[in-house]
Amino acid sequence: MVRIDKIYTRTGDKGETSLSTGEPVAKWHPRVAAYGTVDELNAALGVAALEADGEMLVQLRRIQNDLFDLGADLATPDRGRVLEWTPLRIIATQVTRLEEEIDAMNASIPPLDSFILPGGSRLAAQLHVARTLCRRAERAIAELASMENEPVTPEALAFINRLSDWLFVAGRAANNDGADDVKWVPGANR
Repeated sequence: MVRIDKIYTRTGDKGETSLSTGEPVAKWHPRVAAYGTVDELNAALGVAALEADGEMLVQLRRIQNDLFDLGADLATPDRGRVLEWTPLRIIATQVTRLEEEIDAMNASIPPLDSFILPGGSRLAAQLHVARTLCRRAERAIAELASMENEPVTPEALAFINRLSDWLFVAGRAANNDGADDVKWVPGANR
């Protein structure tokens, strides 16, 4: 599916790039910004994965792969043209898997009685950094979806939304199932 023979193309030297369809766009195009932010999120998950093990590591690696699927989805807008290949799209089962994993992780975590600060364990802190990047990616994808002639699949938007929830719950799971969460104390430093 992917073959990369040469890393540099020089097309970026003039501030342009191409979508997977070959369509030229500016490097600052909202579609490029959206999948670029997904790439930032993926890199942050790579850092978080350094602290993870067991099932958490397996899930993070799967999510990193799914984020490449999401990038491919975003880089291939459905403009009604027939392509020489079947575009890779996020599908409903990828969203459902996140929901099932959220429910499984959350089952052993007590309900919140306060907002929590990003932190606790190193893994939890890195998952919270990833969560904020995920929210930025979600805003970029939602903005793209709101634009005329810039289609985004509903599953792509649902996936990135659910992933931010997954990252929040995973951060709590990484904090000894919430026992080591750092709680916000309103007005503590007045």
